[in-house]
Amino acid sequence: MAAGQQVDLLVGGMTCTSCAARIEKKLNRMPGVAATVNYATEKASVFVPAGTSVDDAIKTIEATGYTAALPAVVIEKDAASLEVASLRQRLLISAALTLPVIILSMIPALQFTNWQWLALTLAAPVATWGAWPFHRAAWVNARHGAATMDTLVSVGVLAALGWSLYALFFGLAGMAGMTMSFTFSATPGSGADEIYLEVASAVTVFILAGRYAEARAKRNSGAALRALLELGAKETTLLRDGVESRISTALLVVGDQFVVRPGEKIATDGVIVDGSSAIDASLLTGESVPLEVGPGDSVVGATLNSGGRLVVRATQVGANTELAQIGRLVEQAQTGKAEVQRLADRVSGIFVPIVIGLALATLAGWLLVGAGPAMAFTAAVATLIIACPCALGLATPTALLVGTGRGAQLGILIKGPQVLESTRRVDTIVLDKTGTITTGRMTLATVNAYDCDSEDELLRLAGAAESGSEHPIARAITAGALSRLGSLPASSAFASEQGLGVQATVDGRQILVGRPVWLLNRWGLNVPSEMQAVMGTAEGDGKTAVLVAWEGRVRGVLTVSDTVKPTSVAAVARFRALGLTPLLVTGDNLAVAQSVAAEVGITDVTAGVLPADKARVIRELQAKGHVVAMVGDGVNDAVALATADLGIAMGSGTDVAIEASDLTLMRSDLLAAADAIRLSRRTLATIKANLFWAFAYNVAAIPLAMAGLLNPLIAGAAMALSSVFVVTNSLRLRGFRALPTA
Repeated sequence: MAAGQQVDLLVGGMTCTSCAARIEKKLNRMPGVAATVNYATEKASVFVPAGTSVDDAIKTIEATGYTAALPAVVIEKDAASLEVASLRQRLLISAALTLPVIILSMIPALQFTNWQWLALTLAAPVATWGAWPFHRAAWVNARHGAATMDTLVSVGVLAALGWSLYALFFGLAGMAGMTMSFTFSATPGSGADEIYLEVASAVTVFILAGRYAEARAKRNSGAALRALLELGAKETTLLRDGVESRISTALLVVGDQFVVRPGEKIATDGVIVDGSSAIDASLLTGESVPLEVGPGDSVVGATLNSGGRLVVRATQVGANTELAQIGRLVEQAQTGKAEVQRLADRVSGIFVPIVIGLALATLAGWLLVGAGPAMAFTAAVATLIIACPCALGLATPTALLVGTGRGAQLGILIKGPQVLESTRRVDTIVLDKTGTITTGRMTLATVNAYDCDSEDELLRLAGAAESGSEHPIARAITAGALSRLGSLPASSAFASEQGLGVQATVDGRQILVGRPVWLLNRWGLNVPSEMQAVMGTAEGDGKTAVLVAWEGRVRGVLTVSDTVKPTSVAAVARFRALGLTPLLVTGDNLAVAQSVAAEVGITDVTAGVLPADKARVIRELQAKGHVVAMVGDGVNDAVALATADLGIAMGSGTDVAIEASDLTLMRSDLLAAADAIRLSRRTLATIKANLFWAFAYNVAAIPLAMAGLLNPLIAGAAMALSSVFVVTNSLRLRGFRALPTA
């Protein structure tokens, strides 16, 4: 790649956000280089100036202890899936070996003669092979003068294992008949007859479980782009010299003409050469009403042809299509989003060196006062063990596990711990309209009869006439008529003019249903002034109006609209109660948007925006100091969801929106969004409490360990107590309840 350009590098070997920060710091020290490193996406976005090559940046990353490569030269393997599978295998084997060690160590009645050697046989592989990812990362960090969560885990596991080996081979713990028991009256220098194999193995299993859950969440971070690709048509019908042939969409070139039949997706961006139809572009624009198109109109790839046969000339293909551009915007927004660093990682860089220093000082101090090597080593190891991060490692995963499990029961999916911090700070919530506040489906709104026997008669004839059409407005009228009347008469001689209206014979009468211009120009029928007023009012309220005529006169007006979900009003009120300011941002026209906003109680409305504009609106809010949440469900929302500080996708929406979001609502209900924010905030508060007590237990006992008043067994008991507290505190999240609708 030429110098002076932006380049993305795939970075391997990062285990926490402090790894990303260290790489970023090293890269930015290079002359003229500007870099950001994202731990979640495992990518480095690097500006390479003139005179510096991409290889120099790669070598800098490798010298820091990690791997880096251009995406183009990476072997096409799902590395994330391989990592998850490896962690799962390591976790399952380690858990199976650890369970009997814990049982034997904690239940004296089960401690048969020489049981300790069986415990060593089972625990040693866990503390070495099972914990190998932590040991390896700790070694890499140590080589570069850094300490992270992996350092805490590695030091804790090796300290427990090392002391156990010392007690077994050089102390009294290896003798036949040895039993384990808790002794809270510590004696300086004691502990040579105790082993802590259950500590070494249990810590490893707990931390592996947390790392496995994190790896699974990271594996899904790139799925938005894969979901985008799935939206496009895989094949299309090429039209060349009057001959049709099926080809792969990837083979299309600019200028090719292709055929799109009713119900098919448009293969790529283009201009209509022949035919007219209604295009369902809701996936890309959020527009609930299908767009009427004809010769000369532009169409976008991946939108759905709802009506007639079209011949389209390709104007953009491959990476230049609007769909591909949205994909790039999603990727850029995800890469640019700052990853919230875990609280444990924030302090580990200071905590670990201090603890190791205190342990060495303890060892040296007791040796200097002539207490002997046994007592000095006992006190030093007790200091290390009391600082072992068992509870620290459990603080986030257990709260996250319980919180997300409870969320799943309520239809709320939280994608990871980095989401929780955003929910605490959010003060503004941006809502999409179609499919979020509204149902996203056209339904019959009103029936206005003027020159006929009754509203039922008007609806009966119009519903029968529209029954032959697949247009969304026609389906809404037919469904409304069937719901109201129960049955409809048969129709015949059906014909439609795309985007204008339909005609059919019902009960021996020719029924016309369509737009005013069609009735006037095609049939010479004028619309009475009172009907024009009704249409104007309906369209001002965001509804779509059509006319019904027969026997030379216009008989009435039908309106259809996208309806507001029953719970949307309560949800908006609940957002305000949570301290959030709701905004409506939609691709629909202003009249529709204002009508919906007024119905649900929103005062701030931005309408007629394109997908990229939604992200721009969010960035403008962020520039003013707001922390923004976004709720949406379509592809058009994916960029905004990824740009927002907190993206919330409705589960009824597209895979792209769901993958680009931070929270996913499996219920198509805005009330679930309020519950999701409440649950996330509660989970974050639990994690913070866990972290505080995890540190408090250990730090308070460190002086006792240094003074030789705490043998390693008591240190292990303190660790167990802190772990029990953390788990118990996390389990309180199981009592979280969704607020009632009323």
